[in-house]
Amino acid sequence: MKAWKADETGNLVFRKTARNFNPPAAMCGKVCVVEVEEIVPTGSLDPDSIHLPGIYVHRIVQGEHEKRIEQRTVRVA
Repeated sequence: MKAWKADETGNLVFRKTARNFNPPAAMCGKVCVVEVEEIVPTGSLDPDSIHLPGIYVHRIVQGEHEKRIEQRTVRVA
């Protein structure tokens, strides 16, 4: 699964529509491997903003994320 931000203990913060189905999917699996965009030190995430506690996360991998433009549209004036 993919998350936006995680701390070193595995607490996760998701963005946008990933908040809908990723937390229940992580809770019902036997092993949860998460690819995150950013890993921050423990304690730097606000406890009220954590979407999935670290008890459900078994492995954290920091991925290389490239923000691409899918389709560039240019209007001729």
